[in-house]
Amino acid sequence: MIFLETDRLRLRNVEEKDIEIMFDYRNNELCARYQRGQTKDREGLKKLIDERKNGRISLQDAFILAIALKATDEMVGEVVVMPKGKTISMGYTISYKYHRRGYAFEMLSALTELLHQQFPAQEFICLVEPENTASIELLKKLGYQDMGYVEKIDSQMFGKWVME
Repeated sequence: MIFLETDRLRLRNVEEKDIEIMFDYRNNELCARYQRGQTKDREGLKKLIDERKNGRISLQDAFILAIALKATDEMVGEVVVMPKGKTISMGYTISYKYHRRGYAFEMLSALTELLHQQFPAQEFICLVEPENTASIELLKKLGYQDMGYVEKIDSQMFGKWVME
C-alpha cells in the first residue's frame, strides 16, 4: 500500500522484493554505524517484512515504511514509526547509495506533516547518535528542537510539538 507520495518518493509498505536492498545497506558501515538493534541477516529481514508488510499508520502499533523512488519503486531506505502514549518516535535509514540527495529531508518533511495532521496531539521525538552530525543537522532543518543528551540511552533527543 502506498501511504504518501512526494515529488520524487513514495512511502509504501515493505515488500519481499526489498530484502536484498535492506540487506545491503543494513550491512554497510556507512549506514550501520549509527543504527542499533537492526536485523541484518536475510532470514531476519524476511521475517520482519512478513510481519510488517501489511502495516497501517496508527497509534496502536509500530510500523515500518519503505522509502522508494516514485519513478521506479526502488527502495532507497526505510522509516520506522513507533507510537507510545502521547509520543511518536521515528527512526530512519537512507541507503549509502542515496546519501546527500535530499531524500531524507523530503520524506521526513512530508511524513511528519501527514502524521501531525492525523494525530495533532502527539509529540514527535527522534533519537540520534551524538556523532551523527548529518542527522542532527537534518532534524534541525526540519524544525526539531535539540532537547539534550539522554545518558541512559546514549542518544541526543530532538522533539517537535513537544509539550513542556
